[in-house]
Amino acid sequence: MTYVAGIWLILLGVLAVPSLIISRKPEAKEMFAKIAPFQGWIGVGSAVWGLIQLIRVLGHLQVFEFSFLMGITWLAGAVLQLVLGLLLGVGVIKTFVSSDAANAKMDNLMAKLAPKQGTFGIAGIIVGLWTIIYIAAFLPSYMRF
Repeated sequence: MTYVAGIWLILLGVLAVPSLIISRKPEAKEMFAKIAPFQGWIGVGSAVWGLIQLIRVLGHLQVFEFSFLMGITWLAGAVLQLVLGLLLGVGVIKTFVSSDAANAKMDNLMAKLAPKQGTFGIAGIIVGLWTIIYIAAFLPSYMRF
């Protein structure tokens, strides 16, 4: 759990809810147009890193004994990074999968998750901000990076 993880979650959250951002700041439409070609790859990288983080947090359950709040923050960040990464990178991920059955399962999963993309995006922004605040305010300086 680092500052970079918090910033990355905020970025993923913003990419997941572009219509909300554009409705408030129309000039942001141009920025989203520049990022759009890379959104799939950003999602793939985030999904992979989110899976790694999820495995790490589940492998270090003693962190909940040290600080329950830190454990919950780390777990929520990992899950949101995985889910938002899948939502943003599903198109690229499907190019690597040749099995029709796997593609059908992925389409089914995305059909369930896609209506909640805005909710996941807002949650990503909130958890990203909370991660930065938590690290700055509560973690000792030797644990921040």
